[in-house]
Amino acid sequence: MFGVIMAGGQGTRLYPLTANKPKPMVEVLGRPVIEFVKDAMVKSGVKDIVVTTGYKGEMLEKLVNSWSKNDSNLMSSNVNQENTPMGTAGSVRLLSNQLKETFVVGSGDSVLSCNLENLIHAHKNSSAKVTIGLWQVPNPSEFGIVGLSNEQSGEIDGGLEEGYVVKFLEKPEPENAFSDVINAGLYIIEPEVLELIPEDEKYDFSKQLFPKLLELGWPIFGKKIEGVWFDVGLPDELIKAQHTLIRDREDLPFDMPKGKVVGVNGFEFTKSSSMATNVGSVISNGSVIDKDTILENSLVMTETQIGNNCKIYNSVIGSNVFIGNFCTIENCVIGDNVSVEKNSSFIDEKLD
Repeated sequence: MFGVIMAGGQGTRLYPLTANKPKPMVEVLGRPVIEFVKDAMVKSGVKDIVVTTGYKGEMLEKLVNSWSKNDSNLMSSNVNQENTPMGTAGSVRLLSNQLKETFVVGSGDSVLSCNLENLIHAHKNSSAKVTIGLWQVPNPSEFGIVGLSNEQSGEIDGGLEEGYVVKFLEKPEPENAFSDVINAGLYIIEPEVLELIPEDEKYDFSKQLFPKLLELGWPIFGKKIEGVWFDVGLPDELIKAQHTLIRDREDLPFDMPKGKVVGVNGFEFTKSSSMATNVGSVISNGSVIDKDTILENSLVMTETQIGNNCKIYNSVIGSNVFIGNFCTIENCVIGDNVSVEKNSSFIDEKLD
C-alpha cells in the first residue's frame, strides 16, 4: 500500500521554532513530529511513502530519503516539493500518477500513533470512497466535528464510534455539538476521488473535498482511532503533548527515548546534563543546565546551554540556544541559535 504524508505547512503559530525548519521537523520527545505518523504507516504495511513538502522542504528531504535506507520494511521514501502551496487535497492530487490503488494519507505536523490496520479494515468493509480517522475530544467546540450514522443518509447518532459520515460542522457552540469526534487528519482514500480535485488549484480535504463528496452522495466512513493523537500547532501544545506522553508512558504504542523521568511529567534525556530544579520540564539531548536554576513547565530542545540562577517558566527553548546567568524567562518561545545575555528578563516574548 502507498502512503502520503502531508508536510507542506509553514507552522506560523509555532514561530519562531519554525523560523529555520518546517513544522514537521519540530521535535516531540526528541523525534521529529513527522516520524510518528511514518511509523504508524510502516507498521500497517505501507511499503512506499511520499511526503508532500513546501516550506523549507529541502530540510525534510534528507530525513525522508533516509527512511527507506534504514528500514527494510520500506521499499521507497521520497518527497514531492510543491512550487506553490496547493492545500492538503491539492498536494495529494499532484501524485495521482502514482496513486492507482487504495492509499493512506496522514498529516505530518501532528503526533499520531495508532493501529492503522483497523482503519484500513473498516474502510474495506464499508465500501466507502474515503474513510476518516476520528479522535474523541473533551471540548469539541475547539475543533471541526464529524457526525456519524449507521446508514449513509441516516440520522446522526452522537454515540457512535464508527459509521457513515453525514455532516461536518466547524467549531460549534456547545449546544450545537452533535458529536465529540473530530477529523484527525488520517484518511484511507480510493484513487477515483482524486478526479474530483481541481487541477492546479489550491484545494483542501476537510473544507472542500469532503463536503463535495457528501453533496455528490459518495460514501464517507469514519472510525474512532485508539492510540495517541495530539495537535501541536501552538507552543503550549508542544509542552502538553510531552507531559501526556511522559505520564502515560507505560501505555504508549512506541518506546520512550533513553532518559529518566523527573517527578510526574518531567524528563531528562540520557545525553543531557542538568543541575537545575526540574518541575514538569523536558531537557533534550546535548543540553546543559547549570546549578541553582529553576525549570518549570518548559521544554528545552537539543544542544542548549542555560546558566546558573535562571528562572524559566512555561517556555519553549529552541535548539543551540545560549542563556546567560541570572536570567528570567516566562511564557516565552525562543527560536534556534538565539543568545540571551546574562541578567536578562523576558515575559510573553518570542525571540528569534
